[in-house]
Amino acid sequence: MCSILRESSIVKISRICFSLILVGLVTSAEIVSSELPDQTTMFAINEEIGVPGWGVNNSDYCYWKGIQCSSNQTVEVLDLSSCWLRGNVTLISDLKALKWLDLSNNYFSGPIPIDFGNLAELEFIDLSSNKFGGSIPKELGKLENIRALNLSYNFLVGGIPEELAELKKLQDFQISGNKLNGSIPKWVGNLTNLKVFAAYENSIGGKIPENFGSASELEMLNLHSNLLDGLIPESLFANGKLEVLVLTQNRLTGTIPEFVGNCDNLSSIRVGNNNLIGGIPKTVGNITSLTYFEANNNNLSGEIAVEFASCSNLTLLNLASNGFTGVIPSELGQLTNLQELIVSDNSLFGDIPESILRNRNLNKLDLSNNRFNSTIPVDVCSTSRLQFLLLSQNFMRGEIPHEIGNCVKLLDLQLASNYLTGTIPPEIGRLKNLQITLNLSFNHLHGPLPNELGKLDKLVSLDVSNNRLSGPIPTALKGMLSLIEVNFSNNLFTGPIPAFVPFQKSLNSSFSGNKALCGQPLSSSCGNTNGDDQDIYPHKVSYRIVLAVIGSGLAVFVSVTVVVLLFMMREKQENSAKDIGSLGIVDDSANSKPLITAGNVFVDNYRQAIDFDAVVKATFKDGNKLSSGTFSTVYKATMPSGLVLLVRSLKSVDQTIIHHQNKMIRELERLGRICHDHLMRPLGFVIYEDVALLLHEYMCNGSLFQLLHENSKKPEYEPDWPTRLSIAIGVAEGLAFLHSVAVIHLDISSGNILLDANMSPRVAEIEISKLLDPSRGTASISAVAGSFGYIPPEYAYTMQVTAPGNVYSYGVILLEILTTHLPVEEEFGEGTDLVKWVQSAPTRGETPEQILDARLSTVSFAWRKEMLATLKVALQCTDNTPAKRPKMKKVIEMLQEIKEK
Repeated sequence: MCSILRESSIVKISRICFSLILVGLVTSAEIVSSELPDQTTMFAINEEIGVPGWGVNNSDYCYWKGIQCSSNQTVEVLDLSSCWLRGNVTLISDLKALKWLDLSNNYFSGPIPIDFGNLAELEFIDLSSNKFGGSIPKELGKLENIRALNLSYNFLVGGIPEELAELKKLQDFQISGNKLNGSIPKWVGNLTNLKVFAAYENSIGGKIPENFGSASELEMLNLHSNLLDGLIPESLFANGKLEVLVLTQNRLTGTIPEFVGNCDNLSSIRVGNNNLIGGIPKTVGNITSLTYFEANNNNLSGEIAVEFASCSNLTLLNLASNGFTGVIPSELGQLTNLQELIVSDNSLFGDIPESILRNRNLNKLDLSNNRFNSTIPVDVCSTSRLQFLLLSQNFMRGEIPHEIGNCVKLLDLQLASNYLTGTIPPEIGRLKNLQITLNLSFNHLHGPLPNELGKLDKLVSLDVSNNRLSGPIPTALKGMLSLIEVNFSNNLFTGPIPAFVPFQKSLNSSFSGNKALCGQPLSSSCGNTNGDDQDIYPHKVSYRIVLAVIGSGLAVFVSVTVVVLLFMMREKQENSAKDIGSLGIVDDSANSKPLITAGNVFVDNYRQAIDFDAVVKATFKDGNKLSSGTFSTVYKATMPSGLVLLVRSLKSVDQTIIHHQNKMIRELERLGRICHDHLMRPLGFVIYEDVALLLHEYMCNGSLFQLLHENSKKPEYEPDWPTRLSIAIGVAEGLAFLHSVAVIHLDISSGNILLDANMSPRVAEIEISKLLDPSRGTASISAVAGSFGYIPPEYAYTMQVTAPGNVYSYGVILLEILTTHLPVEEEFGEGTDLVKWVQSAPTRGETPEQILDARLSTVSFAWRKEMLATLKVALQCTDNTPAKRPKMKKVIEMLQEIKEK
């Protein structure tokens, strides 16, 4: 889905350009007659669907929201997108002069009116993201002037009508996300003006027509997630104008055509999850614009094409799960923009090319499950941005180099199932950002576990099983506060297992195969072990510390191209403060001011009240820190004017901000114009050195997490059920709006829901989702994003951040609101989070009522009824199957119905 969002931007741009042209032609003139030609129709439409604001202050419909008229007062543009409307839209067909019709992102249902086919002047129609059902009306084939037709994300069934072959002017044809079947008609390829054809996420079968694209101006073809078979037609590349090709998750056979090299502007090739054979065409080197190449999960073979080295813009190369042999060409080191190299599950051998390791932009290197037989290079982390080093299931030999400690940005280090020898270098303890996995299992490592591993306080999974490690398990490992999974089995460890909740909650098998090891969870007793160790680290206190860390979202499966390190950030700030006199805190010298390189305030009312120097100084005081999340640290900053701001400091190092400053500023300015009652939009920004500070309104009621899990312990602050339901609806509306503008949130949690003075919720960190979103395709992102307990189960294996994933995270928030439980608690039991705890209630003999917060559900029958209905919505949102989860718009509808009953 992430690639769909990116690629649909091409369509959005074309629509905007077309809109500007049309707006230039359509202007409103002064009323010259009391009788307006479309007056009766417009008032009838308003009565039917009830557009907010229509007719309130002006009876002249030409001045209503979303309306543009011609000089003779006929309606030519009707834009009702994202207005949460429902009702019968058939009357729109009476607007005979209509050229532009946009009803997208609403709740319109029933069949698409066949009378729309009578709108002879219509050039643009967008009915996407509604609930229209039935088949595509053949009457739409009468729209001879239509240039853009978008019916995506409805409930349409059947095939593509043959009558649409008459739409000769059609440039943009989108029918994705429906339940369409049949095949792609041959005539689609004969539409000479066609530039965009998107029919992904349907059940369309058969072959891609052999003539497809040969007669058209085709620039984007997206057919992923269908039932297509047969060959990739060579005709797709005949005209050389193709820019985006997405054919993933089909049943295609044959080879990747040599003619692919004809398309100089082709930026994205995604053909993964098919049955393709053969090698990579050498003509791929001709595609200088190529940015993403994904061909994973096929039956491709031969050697990796050295010609990829000519694709200087290549950012992602994914050839995983094929039959490639030979070595990785050293010439790939010339790809200075390469961020991800994924060649796992092949038959590659030889050395890891040092030229690739010198690439400063490399973020992910996945060589797992091959036959590489070299040592781990000493300069494996000469690149400063490496986050994922995956070398498991190879024939790697020698020792783990001490220089591994230079990989300070690593999130995931997997070296399992190799022939590594020597000891575990203590320098691994310097990998303070390591969060996902440290897996050294199935090697020939010996010696003790270094105490320095205890410094990895963000690590979730540790596996050192099946080695020859010896000595005691160090008590220093109790510093690994985020640890959830451990495996010390089949080594030579001795002595008692330290009293540490993640150890004691593990399976016996996690410690088995160590004859001289004793204590919980093993059945063998060590005698009296209740001495100082037990007193210093009480069971419950340690676990509460773990909960506090998990609950605040400080230890999670993080995923971003630009990952940030909080401890380095603070270290830089402290050093900077010392160098410049603590920015005026120590003295008032002329050199005490921060070197601010850029800054802006987007909202006029705030310009005079915001002082950039004061903003920066506030982030240098620990007393101002409010929280630290996945992607940023949040501070409270009081301006000399008395204005109080919330300042979010992006966790960034090196020159990332400087290199992408202009792009970041443009994106912030765009987000600053987003106006929605339930989103935290940026008021402005400040950049100094390589630090970016985002400015927001200060939310005096804190976060939803605080309200539910901290303030709720005080009866006077306990939110009642109507307040909780209103918060839930507000959050849903904010997320639905984000999805409607193609933004997928990276970290939805109750800690990122802020509450204003009226207890109205604001979804925070939306700008982080855009600025740091690593999502790049239908099959690949940099990592798993989110806070533990909120992460959907599919993220662990799909490595995709998606809208259904957002819905799951929202469902967890609903369960928090209903139960006042944390996403993970000790009472749930081992390996059980809030979702599983709720789902397993029947097996525990508990009724739904027993799951709810009794302080609310017992107040009144009406409250309990609404809470039970909301529980059903939460269970739909947290369904294990992403496709079964409702869209956020549907969630809003269900919750509104609960509130209104």
